[in-house]
Amino acid sequence: MTKSRRDFIKKTAATSAVVSLGGILPSFSSKSYGRILGANEKLKISVMGVNSRGKALAKNFAQQEGCDVLHICDVDSRALATCQKEVDAIQNISTKGFGDFRKSLEDKDVDAMVIATPDHWHAPAALISMQAGKHVYLEKPSSHNPNEGEILIKAAAKYSRAVQLGNQRRSFPAVVQGMKELKDGIIGRAYFGKGWYANNRPSIGVGKEAAVPEWLNWDLWQGPAPRKTFNDNLVHYKWHWHWHWGTGEALNNGTHMIDMLRWGFGVDYPVKVSSNGGRYRYQDDWETPDTQVINLDFKEGVTMTWEGRSCNGKPVEGSGAGVIFYGEKGSMLFPGGNNYTIYDLENNVIKEVDVDQKMDTGNLVSPFNNLDAIHINNFFDGIRNGSSKLNADIESGHKSTLLVQLGNIAQRVGHSLEIDSKNGHIIKDKDASKLWSRSYEKGWEMKL
Repeated sequence: MTKSRRDFIKKTAATSAVVSLGGILPSFSSKSYGRILGANEKLKISVMGVNSRGKALAKNFAQQEGCDVLHICDVDSRALATCQKEVDAIQNISTKGFGDFRKSLEDKDVDAMVIATPDHWHAPAALISMQAGKHVYLEKPSSHNPNEGEILIKAAAKYSRAVQLGNQRRSFPAVVQGMKELKDGIIGRAYFGKGWYANNRPSIGVGKEAAVPEWLNWDLWQGPAPRKTFNDNLVHYKWHWHWHWGTGEALNNGTHMIDMLRWGFGVDYPVKVSSNGGRYRYQDDWETPDTQVINLDFKEGVTMTWEGRSCNGKPVEGSGAGVIFYGEKGSMLFPGGNNYTIYDLENNVIKEVDVDQKMDTGNLVSPFNNLDAIHINNFFDGIRNGSSKLNADIESGHKSTLLVQLGNIAQRVGHSLEIDSKNGHIIKDKDASKLWSRSYEKGWEMKL
């Protein structure tokens, strides 16, 4: 990229559409967010990890006027080819494909890397991208472990890069409006909140060692994680339920709900964390809990809890995912989409905002494609006008990710944790502190 183009992107005010809560909500429809205009000077984007969620993101980025998707990167040659074909059908330029994302980072024209890889790759790939001078759109969770999240905060400051987390509800217009009402006291002082996610996931079975498929670069798939032999029930998606690569349902979906609770309460770090649950439904290779309840207490006098049920999809409050706040004068329900309902203490509905964008928990790839466009354009705005414009910057994303990471640590050590409310660190617990970071494959250590 030429210096003049970089200066243009840095200095030019974004012309992407500004969402007005007062104007857009009454006439909202699914098509309203289908194609949000970007700046005249297009950002150049590379997307890494495109088998499922990453492919949806690549196509969504390609639909935005504010960018061109230059590169598609994946260690699965099949996913790479499929994503390229679908993205090329959307935009006016053809993409280049890379089996190794580091080759994409060598291109000076690339402004930003979109990362939708397995969890163990999130923070290392984000750091490498920032060190290459790229901005980052990072799917949740922000990291595999707390230490990585703290490194990313330092990296974003050191390299002056915009890092947007995929906590897209921070950009949903009705949710933004509802959070303002909550903070303005619509239900009085809110003191307890509950988040949940429920699904009917099948067993992953018992895997066996197998030859690495010819379409997969298994060594690069593992990347920063210490090496293990290939098993036939890991790739794709089932890695989520192994601690070595994944982070369980708590970070897979709980991160979104905990982020909303933390946002609504205006809190950062807890003082006490506990977790109960286990792998109950099937006897297979699944290591993380399929049923889990995480409790977090804060010095501000509020408590929040997250309930995850991976193998029993019975809805809570009529929704498979959502959060509810309880206060002095009533309660406020966000059912997971771009909507909310306020109740008084007698459970009468006193206000309902529903813009027909509910979450499809059965859609594991893109349950909110049109609404994601707002979050994407906010990322563009952050690149052009500074990271302060981001709705879900890395510091905010790390704090929310950390809360569920602490829940998982409490689950794994089998007891509650005392937490320093100033920084979120675990207090005087050697066993729990061992899970604050991880070991890396030699040569892949995260270093600023």
